[in-house]
Amino acid sequence: MVTMAERGRQARQRLLRAATELIAERGWSAISTRLLAERAGVAPGVVHYHFPSVQALLSEAALGAARSLTAQAVPVLAGTRSAGEALSVLLDALDGAGAVSVLFVETYLAAARDEALRTALGEVIGEFRRELADRFAAHAVPDPGGTAAVVAAAVDGVVLHRALLPGLDGATVATVLRRLLADGSEATP
Repeated sequence: MVTMAERGRQARQRLLRAATELIAERGWSAISTRLLAERAGVAPGVVHYHFPSVQALLSEAALGAARSLTAQAVPVLAGTRSAGEALSVLLDALDGAGAVSVLFVETYLAAARDEALRTALGEVIGEFRRELADRFAAHAVPDPGGTAAVVAAAVDGVVLHRALLPGLDGATVATVLRRLLADGSEATP
């Protein structure tokens, strides 16, 4: 027998899942309480029982997706044997991630207008950069922190471009970024 608490947890999870789907499908600003409730299969009042606002629900869902992707990337990056392989792993993960890419583009746009979301998303991005910098340091990449920041920004740019102009594949981007990493390691400050 399912308890009321368990039903509540399940409804909350369905709302979070519905929010991530709808952000990618419709855009952050097009999501209403009714639409969320309908997608999650709950009554509209349940949305505000679990979350203080639709904005709070969308933020939690998007941040949860970002944290999840960062958590998944850490062990994969840890297993790479070179900086080039780390780049390839990151960019290969983007192939076929259309809805996730749109989710992140929408989240970045929303964060530009919401200080709390901007701060929380900045923490997630900062954690990802630190993990990437640790990988680059392990592979003797010069200025691993700066390199990680630029590579993370490049990956974000690829995500944005793919949302607008699909077709930019991970192999092409990895080749170019590897070349830039190699050129950067030979450059003098």
